[in-house]
Amino acid sequence: MAKILIRQVKSGVGAPSKHRATLQALGLKHQRSVVQDDNPAIRGMIFQVRHLVEVSEAAEGQVTNG
Repeated sequence: MAKILIRQVKSGVGAPSKHRATLQALGLKHQRSVVQDDNPAIRGMIFQVRHLVEVSEAAEGQVTNG
């Protein structure tokens, strides 16, 4: 399965609680990066907080930094 790198670039402070919960569900906190499987559920969460994150394709064997 393909992997994607999700990096938080803006703070969730001041965002609606639904957006903060989505960031937490993605495994993001304190503007770090996380590697997730590329599936429709993750894509839907990314779409909800697209103004707070950047998404790119993860390199083979890449791990998170947090």
